[in-house]
Amino acid sequence: MLVLNGVDAGYGGVQVLRGLSFAARAGEVTCVMGRNGAGKSTLLRCIMGLVRVREGEVLLDGQPIHQLPAHEVPRRGIGYVPQGRRLFGPLTVAENLDIGLMTRNRGAEVRERVLALFPRLRERLDQVSSTLSGGEQQMLAIARALCLEPRVLLLDEPAEGLQPSMIALIRDTVVALRATGVTVVLVEQRVDTALALADRVAFVTGGQVAEVLAAEGLTHDAPQFHRYLGV
Repeated sequence: MLVLNGVDAGYGGVQVLRGLSFAARAGEVTCVMGRNGAGKSTLLRCIMGLVRVREGEVLLDGQPIHQLPAHEVPRRGIGYVPQGRRLFGPLTVAENLDIGLMTRNRGAEVRERVLALFPRLRERLDQVSSTLSGGEQQMLAIARALCLEPRVLLLDEPAEGLQPSMIALIRDTVVALRATGVTVVLVEQRVDTALALADRVAFVTGGQVAEVLAAEGLTHDAPQFHRYLGV
C-alpha cells in the first residue's frame, strides 16, 4: 500500500499541499480528480521525491520513502508517467526502454512482456522517440515505466490530447496491470475514464483530499464532480 500522511509541500515560498493524506491499495486503481491547481500533480511529484516533503510522510508498504533522493524512488518499484511524457527525445525507442530496464536491473524477458502490450513500439525500436506521434510517445512513456516491473504506477493525465483508440489502449493496459496486483494512481480529468477504470476516486481541493469514494457508487451526475471539478 502507498500512503501519504499529513503531507505539506510546495515550490519555494508557495505551499501547495496542506496536510494531505491519501492511500492507494494494491490491485486497485485510485483516480485523483480536482480542478487545475488543486495539487494533483504535486502529490505525484512528492511520491517520486521530485518535490520535497516539508511535513508528514510517504510510506510504501509501511516503509518511509519521502527522505530518499529522487533517483532511488523508482528503484523501490514506483513507476511514473508524468504529464507531458518527458521522454529522452534524442534517444531511440529501444534506448528509452533500456533506461527503464536498467533502473531495477531488468532484462530481455521484461522487455518482451512490455512490447507485447504495445506491439506498435516493436515496429519502431530504432526510431528516435521525438519523431513518434503523440499517442506513440505516450505508449513509450508508459512502456518505459513498466520496464521497472513496478509495484506502484503513477499516471498523470495519460489520455490527455489522444485519439479514442489510444485512450482505449491505455485503459486496457491499466486494467491488465490492476489484475496483476499493481497499485495504480491515476490523475484524470475525464469523468467517463474515472468511472470506467477506478476502484476509488479521491477528490482533491486546496491541497487536501476532501473526499474518497468508491467509484462503483458514482454516476456522471454525482454532486462531487460538480463540486470539485466544476463539471
